[in-house]
Amino acid sequence: MKQQYYIGLSLFIALTILIGDQLTKFIIRTQMTIGESFAVLPKFLYITSHRNNGAAWGILSGKMTFFYIITVIILVALIVFYIKEAKNHMLMQIAISLLFSGALGNFIDRVSSGEVVDFIDTVIFGYDFPIFNIADASLTIGVILLIIVLLKDQNQKGKVS
Repeated sequence: MKQQYYIGLSLFIALTILIGDQLTKFIIRTQMTIGESFAVLPKFLYITSHRNNGAAWGILSGKMTFFYIITVIILVALIVFYIKEAKNHMLMQIAISLLFSGALGNFIDRVSSGEVVDFIDTVIFGYDFPIFNIADASLTIGVILLIIVLLKDQNQKGKVS
């Protein structure tokens, strides 16, 4: 069986996410002051200019060297995983593309300015969710999709045994 990689689809997804992420962050950085906010859907969705020099929820704030090293390791690991494990598996390749573009989008911010631009501010069931960006959403969707794919594959292997 010929090994099948969906390179065109993977690149399209990764580049679309990366360009959208960087473009929206550029707009927020240049058109809004930090802390400025406006409602898109009142009581649910706001655009709020925020900066984060840590990970999700500000974890490991200010540890840029750590983030540089970990991100490079993760990006290389994702490429290796794509090549070795994702052949003939479109959904896994999509998940890896989402993970790669999300990690790279936030890495670009950290390298260029020492902080990540966040701006998507949501209130879900009364909970004011931490402000995030397109790269964060891409990472989250990529992780969820990869877990689903791996669980499905494991389940199918269990049925074959």
